[in-house]
Amino acid sequence: MIHITIRVIGKVQGVNYRFFVRKNAEELGLAGFVKNEHDGSVYIEVEGSFEQIDKFVVWCKEGPPGAIVENMITKGGEVRGFTRFEIRR
Repeated sequence: MIHITIRVIGKVQGVNYRFFVRKNAEELGLAGFVKNEHDGSVYIEVEGSFEQIDKFVVWCKEGPPGAIVENMITKGGEVRGFTRFEIRR
C-alpha cells in the first residue's frame, strides 16, 4: 500500500473533474479524497497498490472531457488508512 498526493493544475474546475476522479478511483479500488483548491487547482490524496495508483495517475493527466491538464505535481506520503474515496468541499 502506498500513499501519494497529487495537485492537478489547469482547467480542472467546473468540468466535473472531481466527480470523474472519484469514479475512476472507485473503479480502481483506491481510497482517499479529492477537493478543489482556491487557486483553481485540484488536490488529491490517494492510497492503493502501486499498479492501481499508476493507472490512476495516467488517467489524472488526461482528465475528463473538457478538462485541460497543464501540470501535475505528485509526492509520496505516509499511509493514512483511508477506507473509501470521497469528494471534499
